[in-house]
Amino acid sequence: MSDLRRREFIALLGGAAAAWPLAARAQQAALPTIGLLLGGAPKPLQPALAGFHRGLAESGYVESQNVTIEYRFAEGRFERLPALAADLVRRQVGVMVVSSPDAALAAKQATATIPIVFSIGGDPVQLGLVASLSRPGGNVTGVFQFTAALEAKRLGLLHEMVSKANTLAALVHANYSGAEFQVRDMHEAAARLNIQLVVLTANSENDFDAVFARVAQQRAGGLLVCASPFFYSRHERLIALAAHYSVPAIYEWREIAAAGGLMSYGTNLPDAYRQAGAYAGRILKGAKPADLPAMQSTKFEFVINLRTAKTLGLDIPANLLSFVDEVIE
Repeated sequence: MSDLRRREFIALLGGAAAAWPLAARAQQAALPTIGLLLGGAPKPLQPALAGFHRGLAESGYVESQNVTIEYRFAEGRFERLPALAADLVRRQVGVMVVSSPDAALAAKQATATIPIVFSIGGDPVQLGLVASLSRPGGNVTGVFQFTAALEAKRLGLLHEMVSKANTLAALVHANYSGAEFQVRDMHEAAARLNIQLVVLTANSENDFDAVFARVAQQRAGGLLVCASPFFYSRHERLIALAAHYSVPAIYEWREIAAAGGLMSYGTNLPDAYRQAGAYAGRILKGAKPADLPAMQSTKFEFVINLRTAKTLGLDIPANLLSFVDEVIE
């Protein structure tokens, strides 16, 4: 190779090498972005987020490889949701994924154009998020977990566990958008069960001690902790207080029973988020929310923590054992 040809070849290599970082940056900048708006806190939501990433992978998307994710956690402080939703809109995310009714309502208020995928416990039709499950219309679709609609079922399971109790208590997050429906369903269930129901409310963690003191004062035989991202993000504190006051309690998610709660009944949370992740991926590929029917969760789990039951001195009725999906030793 002549000196001239050698110099031309080296110059060509040098120019290509200089261009590689620019090309890499351009590719990174071109990645689609998902805005993840979550009502709860990061740590308790890790199993759900793992499910979300599995759903994205089903559509061919892997974070930091071909999609970017902007995370926003309200940590149960729903008053923060409108500002967090507005921030994601300003960042022009390609799709917004939301995890609570309040987050979904905040997102819908913030944008009528950016696609929104929810994975929520409240009924999306009752909340006004979609026109119907089969034909959502607009820019919103997602997964209805049935979480808040299961309070009557949870109350019945708690009553079977402590069948001699004439009074049961329920803890409601008053700022939760589905609270009115939860209270209605529980009162109807209590009437069918012929028991007295004491409904208590909490809007901050500072209310928890007073709530459990009231449970003891009312001589309630058990406590139903109603579905809410606020309670889920603080479930370790609730479990500790239930143990301190020796109160049998039932919760919404398996993860709470696994952490020491007595019982849980609800949707398989990681699977519900997996479905939402798959929908987000389809939308990034061009699908329209109006053309994607809102799905309903089909996987439900009844879990009993045997160690907690023994600590409380409870004998688990045979009919509950025949119904349970998992017993945690």
